[in-house]
Amino acid sequence: MVLFNQFCKINQEVLESKVMKVPSSLEIIQQDIKICKKCELCNTRNNAVPGIGDENADVVFIGEAPGKNEDLHGEPFIGTAGKRLDDALENAGLTRSSVYITNIVKCRPPNNRVPRKEISKNHGQIVYKNNRVYFISFHPAATIYNQKLLDVFKNDIKKLVNELQKIKNKN
Repeated sequence: MVLFNQFCKINQEVLESKVMKVPSSLEIIQQDIKICKKCELCNTRNNAVPGIGDENADVVFIGEAPGKNEDLHGEPFIGTAGKRLDDALENAGLTRSSVYITNIVKCRPPNNRVPRKEISKNHGQIVYKNNRVYFISFHPAATIYNQKLLDVFKNDIKKLVNELQKIKNKN
């Protein structure tokens, strides 16, 4: 009976360790973001919007702040802009789950502005800074307000994937 009890206890511990997942540091940060009350933006938001995706991704998309749909659902880059991003990712051979997507600001600012139609001179360029590689592109929402940018945006994402592959091949 003692051996049986010890066997059951060991199997229970193994089962619990597999079932009870310990949250990663990123998951803890995401939970903290959802309940954050450190600034006045928490008073006007519906949901804080932490990042989502592969925490070990080679590619991280960083937007400015959540828009209306993101605020309503608590997820970054959804709605029409998110669909544009998904299409561009697919066009470049990536998936939403293979990248990490976030915003600098985690709550929608009141009267969030519509993206400007101005074209950035730096889109499609790589910037090396502090041992990091940054690729500059338009926000997917810009393609909603300026249809001419849709192909430019898709080509930027393809270029990003190609440049990433070159960097990986060097290493």
